[in-house]
Amino acid sequence: MLPVLYSFRRCPYAMRARYVIAFLGVSVQLREVVLKSKPAALLELGGRSSVPQLVDVDGIRYPESLDIIIWALSKSGDSDLVNQLWPLKGNQQNKMKAWIAYNDKFFKHWLDRYKYADRYPESSESYYRDKGEVFLRRLDKRLSRNEFLLGESMSVADIAVFPFIRQFSGVNQGWFELSQYNNVKRWLAEFVNSEMFKSVVMVKYAAWEAGQEDILFPAH
Repeated sequence: MLPVLYSFRRCPYAMRARYVIAFLGVSVQLREVVLKSKPAALLELGGRSSVPQLVDVDGIRYPESLDIIIWALSKSGDSDLVNQLWPLKGNQQNKMKAWIAYNDKFFKHWLDRYKYADRYPESSESYYRDKGEVFLRRLDKRLSRNEFLLGESMSVADIAVFPFIRQFSGVNQGWFELSQYNNVKRWLAEFVNSEMFKSVVMVKYAAWEAGQEDILFPAH
């Protein structure tokens, strides 16, 4: 019996949880969710029914992507990988949490309005993009000094943020490719062009239904 991960392929929160789980090689049963028709097993958990959510073998529920990431770190048997993704030295964790908090609390706000500008007619798409660019400038400046946000090794900060930058870039791919954010483009490409991302994290699965066999993730 394995923990159950309820996920939605294109959701950036689910994407970052899947990436950490796959990177660490922690096994779960993946249940792909259609947001317009959520399975009863997810709804019966009570409370919020958003994805991702994880239920471990003891029935303990992890309802947020960062909860799931911390859980996966605790279950990994590879201390070197854990220390790389979640460094304990100095104030690295505080820096990591600051990047993630800004992404989740501020950048995501403008990303949603930029992506769905027709739903927010009080301002233009370009206005929302300009607001999102505040974060892109910060990222680009940091990435001009290091390969990743905390240094030369990938951390949870990078994994937690890149799915949202991927979404931002996809709103107007032509604009993004011609933009000045060369360091962000290089950093993002390292993730989205990787075999881990293309062949593991973003594999398409049919929507899960009760009685259906669960999918082993990551596949071995």
